[in-house]
Amino acid sequence: MAVAKVAPTRASAAVRLAAGIARRVRHVSVSLCLSVGFLALLGAVSLLAPWIGLPDPNATDLTHAMLLPSALSSTPHHFLLGTDSLGRDVFSRLIYGGRISLLVGFLTAMIAGLLGVAAGLLSGYYGGVADTLLMSLADVQLGVPVILLMIGVIAVVGPGLWNLIIVLGVTGWVLFARITRSEVLSLRSTAFVEVARSTGATHGRILWKHVLPNVVQSSIVLATFTVPQMILTEAALSFLGLGVQPPTATWGSMIADGRRYLLVGVWWPSFFPGMMLFGTVMSINLVGDWLRSHLDPRSRGAG
Repeated sequence: MAVAKVAPTRASAAVRLAAGIARRVRHVSVSLCLSVGFLALLGAVSLLAPWIGLPDPNATDLTHAMLLPSALSSTPHHFLLGTDSLGRDVFSRLIYGGRISLLVGFLTAMIAGLLGVAAGLLSGYYGGVADTLLMSLADVQLGVPVILLMIGVIAVVGPGLWNLIIVLGVTGWVLFARITRSEVLSLRSTAFVEVARSTGATHGRILWKHVLPNVVQSSIVLATFTVPQMILTEAALSFLGLGVQPPTATWGSMIADGRRYLLVGVWWPSFFPGMMLFGTVMSINLVGDWLRSHLDPRSRGAG
């Protein structure tokens, strides 16, 4: 009899799970599917770039400079998206530039998130001097335009990929800290935290086991919006010559290199990296919107 009672229960649970999955699939938009597919393809091609037979992105050949994309050229050639002023393959540089943009975007968002969440936990939970110092530092940083702050710091430490990642990560902690702090302030007086204190749990255990799991969802959502912001900032700094240095390909530096030839009709060296930058940022933002609607309880309630 016990087996007969358990089997329907498991079957009904499986049916409810399948129904829940079906409801979620129905609510997934075409734009979200396209965004995820685009990001997955970009990530795979960027990671596998050295092994899929792409030409050297830094190899110059002035005899093939300024070639039109192959589909638009009357002279047959193998350059899919044409070449730039130095005869470098635009498609190859586009893919290798994506490696830099994705690395900078995700790694700097991770650094900023770790620093900001840690600062928000300490500030919101302990209060007092720690709260005053950390939030005062956040207020000072918010009082300076972000791009000017980054330009000033990079001018001191010097340009370069890893310097850029460290600077973007360290200067991007403020929003994570403020959001985490506001949530910790509302959590530290809740019943489950008080029960944990009464049972003798240490502050570190309370923060790790009870507080952090309740604030991490907001940080994940914020990180999805921080990644495209960091990608755009890297492109802007590379455009200004303060980011990753030549000859390393980045989308920002490709746009900067090609802009001087726009007036003479050579549009493709700037157009394609600009479109890749637009598509990547838009796709990550759409995924971030979807995550926010599913992870943020207030968004679910509003929907």
